[in-house]
Amino acid sequence: MSKPRKKKRSHKRVLALPDLEQSKASVLNSLSSESGQRTYDHAITEFVDWYCSEPRLAFNRTVVLRYRIYLEQKQYAPTTINLRLAAVRRVAFEAADSGLLSPELAAGIRRVKGGRRIGVRVGNWLTAEQGKRLLAGVERGSLRGKRNYAMLALLIGCGLRRGELLALHVESIQLREEHWVIADLLGKAGHIRTVPVPGWVKDAIDEWKEASGITEGALFRAIHRTGRVWGTGMTPKVLWEIVREAASRAGIEKLAPHDLPPHLCEALPFSRRRTGSNPVSARSRLDPDHRAISRVQAEVAMRRQRPDRHRAGRPIAVVDAGQTISRH
Repeated sequence: MSKPRKKKRSHKRVLALPDLEQSKASVLNSLSSESGQRTYDHAITEFVDWYCSEPRLAFNRTVVLRYRIYLEQKQYAPTTINLRLAAVRRVAFEAADSGLLSPELAAGIRRVKGGRRIGVRVGNWLTAEQGKRLLAGVERGSLRGKRNYAMLALLIGCGLRRGELLALHVESIQLREEHWVIADLLGKAGHIRTVPVPGWVKDAIDEWKEASGITEGALFRAIHRTGRVWGTGMTPKVLWEIVREAASRAGIEKLAPHDLPPHLCEALPFSRRRTGSNPVSARSRLDPDHRAISRVQAEVAMRRQRPDRHRAGRPIAVVDAGQTISRH
């Protein structure tokens, strides 16, 4: 007697909302970064809303191309379009992996090219003079003012990201080789680095610690309306309000927390900005009498321009141990 043949499971061409939600959950569970999960969640939700707005739309390469055209018509930046398409490709991969979509359709979706980026945007960052104005406008007499000044000092003087600043602990600030540093700072994508702390930034941190009585745990915490420190941390929204208020007093428009670090590394190539990887140049701007840490002495010179890339050249900056920035 012959064995009954098993029915071959057919793949879907049109994914319903439950299928998309299942694939979305699989994508988010595969990401370890909270910011990455938040970004992909928003991108996939936007695609699902567009995908479900038209009835019985197949999930294939043609549809994803139509979605790219839709994003281009909304005049999104190429970086935004590429991010949205990357999220859609991950959804297709997870759908194929779970048997909801055929591997051929998923392969076609992954071949969709993103938006072409021509040239390099100038971006938005502060000058050294604007950074000094931003710090000078902070009222340092109150407990809240001491905290806000110390936070702005770390953003400007050390080039920290928002998440790195809010996750900073007292124990991370250590004395190494006669210099204060933020040791083993866990950054984006799990990258670990050590960031030097200028003397004026360390003074601001000590002033905040002495006024607040914080000796361990999170360095920056919320302040109750009664003027007491409470809780175990802060939210990014509070940091946004602090930067926005300081920028308003300094007469600086359209300033966000992520715009503070780049002005200290504006002499670096674009690929190295916002990483906090060149703290020597940051310290040279606002603390000229510092001594460089040996670990960052490799950052000696930056080329004026890279001929292998189609972008405008940047002024060259030479940074060496014990020297300030010189421009040519």
